[in-house]
Amino acid sequence: MLSVQNVTKYFGGLAAVKDVSFEVEKGSIVGLIGPNGSGKTTLFNLISGVYPLSSGKVFFDGEEISGMKSYDIADKGLVRTFQVVKPFDNISALDNVIVGAFQRYKNRNRAQEKALEVMDMLEISRFREIPPKHLPLAMKKRLEIARILSTEPKMILLDEVMGGLNPQETEQLVQTIHKIHESGMTILIIEHKMKCIMELSHHVVILNNGMLIADGKPEAVVQNPEVIKAYLGDDYNVSSY
Repeated sequence: MLSVQNVTKYFGGLAAVKDVSFEVEKGSIVGLIGPNGSGKTTLFNLISGVYPLSSGKVFFDGEEISGMKSYDIADKGLVRTFQVVKPFDNISALDNVIVGAFQRYKNRNRAQEKALEVMDMLEISRFREIPPKHLPLAMKKRLEIARILSTEPKMILLDEVMGGLNPQETEQLVQTIHKIHESGMTILIIEHKMKCIMELSHHVVILNNGMLIADGKPEAVVQNPEVIKAYLGDDYNVSSY
């Protein structure tokens, strides 16, 4: 579904992402992990067209999307959330999701039907008339996911959607992501909570200092000495997951 080939991004003389290559199979969940500053969100920005590539190529669903604008990439069916939620606070939660649905439906009534369908799936319909500024963080996170799902994507990029949530909210969102995946969605997810990555991911990609240091099954990757040194720490206990 997604092929990242030798992708590099320089900011001045600094390589934020350097020669990164990996693939995401259709229908899979792939975890993208690494220390803070390792280039994970920058890579999302490159894939989704927020930043131009310095070099390399990105292919989505068999088509090269390198150099495309974000809205054109979204129109192809590849959409993303942001690490910091970005709702439109001056309109209702429902209207926030309708904004996403307009990517596919120009008719307001049809867009609203799609928005309500997605909000039902994410169990946030009861908040539909409330402006997002009055919602707790966990509901804002679900609203952000609802907005991208309303575009009827083929693949979603989730950037730390569990950040700032308590354990109960985190587990509920993990189950929601399972539900989204079971609907046929392909998912690439950045997450620092290793328990969530181990539970969700079929495959894990690890960055450090902008470079790929490991790529494989979760149970194999967490035993990789380089990954333990760079990210997990020497006291990491594989058996606890």
